[in-house]
Amino acid sequence: MNEEVVMNEEVVMKESDALFPDRRLDDTVALVTGAAKGMGAEHARILAALGAHVIVTDVDDEGGRAVADEIGGTYHRLDVTDPTEWSAAVAAGPGPVTVLVNNAGIAAIGPVQETSLEEWNKVLAINLTGVFLGIRTVAAPMAAAGGGVIVNVSSDAGLVGMPRIAAYATAKWGVRGLTRSAALDLAADGIRVVSLHPGIVRTPMGEGVDIDALSADRPIPRPGTVDELARMLRFIVTEATYSTGCEFIADGGHTAGIHLPV
Repeated sequence: MNEEVVMNEEVVMKESDALFPDRRLDDTVALVTGAAKGMGAEHARILAALGAHVIVTDVDDEGGRAVADEIGGTYHRLDVTDPTEWSAAVAAGPGPVTVLVNNAGIAAIGPVQETSLEEWNKVLAINLTGVFLGIRTVAAPMAAAGGGVIVNVSSDAGLVGMPRIAAYATAKWGVRGLTRSAALDLAADGIRVVSLHPGIVRTPMGEGVDIDALSADRPIPRPGTVDELARMLRFIVTEATYSTGCEFIADGGHTAGIHLPV
């Protein structure tokens, strides 16, 4: 192997180890949106367990404060569609945010022909524009801190078409494209940007839906758990140091192809 290539690889690993020594997040500030419950709360817990100071954000003040108190983090109310609130949230921690998890999201259920413009705009504002605003807000301070990681939570609905969730699927496909473009724009600043694509996961968002039945025909015939997604997040943040502009999928095999029972 070329000596210069070896030296470059050593530099990259040293930079990575400097940002995440021993693959922990001590002295790191992380911000998680939609962290009052479900996947967001579990993302906050695992980042805190790795040593990060976590800024827990949500519009659910009671739930958000409870999670922040549990993990020893900071709660800050954040409407992800508001640029001013983004600036305040990013400044709420003890230092610059070097891990951002854009997790906040909502869904509107119904066929496309019955989706109102109000529903459409609301879903895209929270699920897509909110991600854009988060990336834009943390980019400069994260670069000044020496780099970091941005994880945009999309969905398996951002990889294949699905009925009755046109606004949601459109936003999640948009998150995927935004992730790739942002990864290219921010690479020179040492910032990795990836998307995380959960399948059906047992969370409060799925209440009232028979998610066990919906998962039954998948290669792994059950819903995922928030713990499984949090462990993938841990890998992305602390181990996947050569990955950017790409998708990490945890969907029980849903997007692998047509699954026929044996």
